[in-house]
Amino acid sequence: MYQPESYTVALAFMLLTMICWGSWANTMKLVKQFPFQLFYWDYVFGVVIGSLIWAFTLGSLMGGTSSFGADLRQADQSHVVYGLVAGAVFNVANLLLVAAIDIAGLAVAFPVGIGLALIVGSLLNYILSPRGNPWLLFGGIVVVLLAIVLDAVAYKLREPDKHGITRKGIGISVASGILMGLFYPFVVKASIGQHSLGPYAVAFVFSLGLAACSLFANYLLMQKPLAGGPPVRFADYFAAPTLWHFWGLLGGAIWCSGTVLNFVASRTNIVGPAVSYAIGQGATMVSAFWGVFVWKEFQGAPRKSKTALALMFLFFAFGLMAVACAPLFR
Repeated sequence: MYQPESYTVALAFMLLTMICWGSWANTMKLVKQFPFQLFYWDYVFGVVIGSLIWAFTLGSLMGGTSSFGADLRQADQSHVVYGLVAGAVFNVANLLLVAAIDIAGLAVAFPVGIGLALIVGSLLNYILSPRGNPWLLFGGIVVVLLAIVLDAVAYKLREPDKHGITRKGIGISVASGILMGLFYPFVVKASIGQHSLGPYAVAFVFSLGLAACSLFANYLLMQKPLAGGPPVRFADYFAAPTLWHFWGLLGGAIWCSGTVLNFVASRTNIVGPAVSYAIGQGATMVSAFWGVFVWKEFQGAPRKSKTALALMFLFFAFGLMAVACAPLFR
């Protein structure tokens, strides 16, 4: 099993996590005609396949007792259950976040959902494994939260009348944020103590939990979409072009790659899960970058919107720098 020893490599892994988590949704934009619930089945398959590819490559490097196979065999039931629960919790949070965006828009869903996830996840992760300078870590997190709010403001100013702020949208955003913040502590619990799971094994077990939960949660959303509208049919999934399925698989594999790298980086001696998770949540900045410079989402937007966007990138940069430096000043 490959495990980085230096902070430089671990930081590179965390930055790659940020890029992967912030980029996978581009594959959804390439199949706009494909309902999200149907796209999500391919996304889930991509996550499971991606976890196996990493498990049998870097996870099995040099063999030994720490390799993926040996690590999975020695794990006890309680640690495996934690990994499965982590995947299930993330799956529900992810589905709720997409529903919240549909109902209330990015201007509500992102600051409430991702902001809550960052606070809850980082705090619980630090309690479970207190590593890194807390002043730099949580000071950086506050700055990142301000950046998320600015991102939401930019979207709101771009299309002020597109979405109404509804009680339902806020409620779903809150639920998504809390669950998104809770999934990583379950990963931590699966990874500490005797007979625990290593990062590659926990990523595979996590993917199984995500897939098992999807059988119920995603099917339920097909029958009763939270954003309203008619039920989504399985027949449309099988009638979709092969290329659409490919993009879904690729999206899942990209997200999974970022997750595996994040789990691996969090096990580096001086990093810890709180820092690893917080840097990974910089994905919001990456997704905004794609929206601005590739998809031209802010072309023709008012000047105030573009100013808020520029400030968002600046705040993100400073916040992430502070979090990245936290392990170096213990």
